[in-house]
Amino acid sequence: MGNTKLMNRSPSIAVVCQIRRLGRQLSGFLFVAPAFLWLLMILLIPFLLSIYLSLTNSTAGTWGTFIGLENYRNLLGSQIFRRTFLNSLVFTAASIGLKTTIGTALALLLNQKLRGRKFFRGATLLPWIAPASLSTLAWLWIFNPVFGVANQSLKGLGLIRADVPWLSQPTLAMLCVILVNTWRGTPFFVITVLAGLSSVPQQLYEAAKVDGAGTWIRFLHVTLPLIQPILIIVVLFSTIMTFSDFQIVYILTNGGPANSTHLFATLAYQVGMTGGNTGGGATILLFMFPFLALLIYLQLRIRGGDF
Repeated sequence: MGNTKLMNRSPSIAVVCQIRRLGRQLSGFLFVAPAFLWLLMILLIPFLLSIYLSLTNSTAGTWGTFIGLENYRNLLGSQIFRRTFLNSLVFTAASIGLKTTIGTALALLLNQKLRGRKFFRGATLLPWIAPASLSTLAWLWIFNPVFGVANQSLKGLGLIRADVPWLSQPTLAMLCVILVNTWRGTPFFVITVLAGLSSVPQQLYEAAKVDGAGTWIRFLHVTLPLIQPILIIVVLFSTIMTFSDFQIVYILTNGGPANSTHLFATLAYQVGMTGGNTGGGATILLFMFPFLALLIYLQLRIRGGDF
């Protein structure tokens, strides 16, 4: 009799458990919903609006009319855009290469038992902590051709006699913006690689020393393979930030001289905001999307995402 009653009650128990499970799932969705709606509002809606504007001849203050892919055809035929595309690739590749090399080297140095190691670790973060606009203004003063520290120091050392136009000559201007971006982004590499180095077992180094491996061999066969996953993620993340950089180039050169340092972000600002051609500016920004989407996809795959 007791078993019969339990069997009769089991369907109702299962229903109650199912309702409770659904309630917990629903409560989870409700907690996440505000953040999801906020992201939807600040990310998806502007993105869809940019797509719409890129298909119109809209200007500042007007929505314009639908013109299809005309903005894209004009942009691909623009010499300034082709120069900007090349600038973006050179700027990103050079900056990432320097930041990876210098950041890893500094991390290896600061991982050693040195006097004042904690102080130097903290000091390394200063370029990354300082506001980008303020630190870039300081560099703008450093590169001043008449009163800047760069020329005055080189003159004092007897390396130059005439003032060097750091930001007025195309090649030097590109080198300067790469230098400043490297200076600002290297601390991120240093701290992240340092965190990875702290997880490397010391027994592996000791075993390599016993086998007669030198410093360079230990780095190639012990250190680098173990920090490689972290290093790849840092490189991808920094590539995304560098490729879409705006403040450093805009403050230092404003895309000049002769469009030699324009990046996607600065050209889009000049066309869309300064020039008032919002449709053209949106088109330039959307050209960044495939590259950034690919980098984000690679980052998620490496981190074990569901993509």
